[in-house]
Amino acid sequence: MTFELVPLGPFSLAASAAFLEGFSPAAYRGAEAGHLHLAFVPDGEAAAGGVCLRQPDGVVVGEVFGDADPEAVRDQAARILSLDVDGSGFPEVGRRDSVVGGLQARWPGLRPVGFFSPYEAAAWALIGHRIQIVQAARIKQRMADELGEVVDIHGDRRHAFPGPARLAELEGFGGLSARKVENLGALAAEAMEGRLDGARLRALPREQALKELKQLPGIGNFSAELVLLRGAADPDHLPLHEPRLCRGAAIAYGLDEPPGREWLEERAEAWRPYRTWVVLLLRVLLEAETGDIGGTRNVGGTRNLGG
Repeated sequence: MTFELVPLGPFSLAASAAFLEGFSPAAYRGAEAGHLHLAFVPDGEAAAGGVCLRQPDGVVVGEVFGDADPEAVRDQAARILSLDVDGSGFPEVGRRDSVVGGLQARWPGLRPVGFFSPYEAAAWALIGHRIQIVQAARIKQRMADELGEVVDIHGDRRHAFPGPARLAELEGFGGLSARKVENLGALAAEAMEGRLDGARLRALPREQALKELKQLPGIGNFSAELVLLRGAADPDHLPLHEPRLCRGAAIAYGLDEPPGREWLEERAEAWRPYRTWVVLLLRVLLEAETGDIGGTRNVGGTRNLGG
């Protein structure tokens, strides 16, 4: 199956690919030039699917591989790249707030690139609890390599992170404590019941969605926001439990110290309805200027972005 996604507003597939190459949880390795290859288990599916994406002339063209439902793969790919959101109003945010406008000019066409599903985002949060990002990324990748389904995309063999049914059977895994394995099993059970479906989470009132997510074992305030913003791809939420956001804002706005919650909430009113998108740009800026997330300084780029 092939399909087309027509971006509404600025979008660059190359910028998305560059982000993924430095996004530690994805452990993404580039495909051939101009192609983005993704493999994942779509919400509600048992089998993995893969997709090859290109943007030859502004329109994103996709080709589906694997045994998952092709329409589910298409819809999830659109959500991962924030192409299910009308971004035509995003430039106006940059006109209202010149700092945001500068970030948009520095990273043109970059939209939030999410985890491949809310389930995978929650699994990352559980795996990474109280360990370093690099260590967590290695464990997550080993789980994909050893437990996940392989999808062949034009001869490029990609390992999807194991789906909920496989994770529910897990009795132990190197680098994971017994408690983490137990929590991952509980997460898998919730996912198989449909409670982590991205469309469902996006349709709920924001506070209700966060409340439900915090009922999962091992998921607190920070992780719940991660799952909603980076897994379900909510485009307009301000994650007040993310300390890096304040540090990024201090750099962007030339502040002597990270701002408080009241300052951030007031400033973010100008970012609606794309607060999540601006937060992503602030996180990219923080990494570009400090190497804070990945631990490697990389001025001017989008690589080495962590969780």
